[in-house]
Amino acid sequence: MSDISDNVELPNQPVPDTGKRDLEYYARILEEANSIKGTSLWQDAWKQLKRNRAAMVSLVFLILLAVLAFFTPLLPLQSPIYQDIEQRQLSAPSLSAVPLYPESIFENDEQLPKLSNESEIASRKQEILVTTLWNNPGTVSQWLIRIRLSVFGTWSIPSLCGTDNLGRDVLSRVFWGARVSIIVGIVATFVSLLIGVSYGAISGFMGGKVDNIMMRIVDVIYSVPFIFVVIFMITIVKEDQIAAVLEKWGIDQIKVFFIMIGMIYWLTMARVVRGQVISLKNEQFVEAARTIGASPTRIIFKHLIPNVMGIVIVYLTLTIPAVMRFEAFLSFLGLGVEAPDVSWGLLVNEGIQVITPIKTYGWLVLYPGLTLALTLFALSFLGDGLRDALDPKMKNK
Repeated sequence: MSDISDNVELPNQPVPDTGKRDLEYYARILEEANSIKGTSLWQDAWKQLKRNRAAMVSLVFLILLAVLAFFTPLLPLQSPIYQDIEQRQLSAPSLSAVPLYPESIFENDEQLPKLSNESEIASRKQEILVTTLWNNPGTVSQWLIRIRLSVFGTWSIPSLCGTDNLGRDVLSRVFWGARVSIIVGIVATFVSLLIGVSYGAISGFMGGKVDNIMMRIVDVIYSVPFIFVVIFMITIVKEDQIAAVLEKWGIDQIKVFFIMIGMIYWLTMARVVRGQVISLKNEQFVEAARTIGASPTRIIFKHLIPNVMGIVIVYLTLTIPAVMRFEAFLSFLGLGVEAPDVSWGLLVNEGIQVITPIKTYGWLVLYPGLTLALTLFALSFLGDGLRDALDPKMKNK
């Protein structure tokens, strides 16, 4: 019996090349995949943040404030420390032009009459102005002030915000006070970030007895009122021998004040980071890092901390206004920034001291207080916007 296939004529057609068609299909899929651009967490957060008008307005305001504060020495403002009690004491806001300095400012200089070269005279006058009209400006500030003197000369913006009880321009003092208030907020927050994130991450990852001991230390420090710590530290820093040692290292009282506030505000940051690390330390990416032999230090600083930066950034926007309020409170009590340095809290304190039931000089408190309030509001709105933008549950809402 013959096979049935022997009597069947098969069509003479080529066998389809399925492998070639598969390659073309996968190539098309790969091309489509490459054309699709994914968004990272930060890109998605930025898109979410741009939808929040209050947060964006706050961000623009803070950027503008920071730029103006940095370039304050370049602006044609009056001197923040030059006093004119006889003619300008407690003057109301005015649009009248005021020269930057009187010509009598050069009369008591002994070196100026000895110079005959015009360039040397001009250089000496500029040096006198920099040291007399501004309080120990840094290298960058001196450079900006010299440019300001070369461009604007003696012209300066009128006293739009009035003058204080020593005849100093309030507007220029608000601008220069912004530099101190912003710097104390940033530096102190950075110190609290550095200490708090490291401390909290180590405590949360190690767990057990180490975690208990580290958190009990935090509880003990929390039990000490901050104001007592500040008074104690300021008393130590003002001691003559310690002040002399710090001066040799180029550390003045205001720098110690910045660092000291930061060392106080790291406690809450440590607790926040510890809680986040405890919730992440048993995740698969941490187990994978352990499997390949990663050390605890590498796991903490390379894997865990980057994954908690979202909540850390949100908390930072809340810490900065808290630090600025604390600095203003201490300066108001006379425990913070001291003259001739100036901050918003110090300006409010100076305004309160001259206000009486008989005569109220409202501009002395209004302008520094309003600037401080707007800055704190902007930081709070930005913090709320970042919290919503970095929260996956709030996506597309």
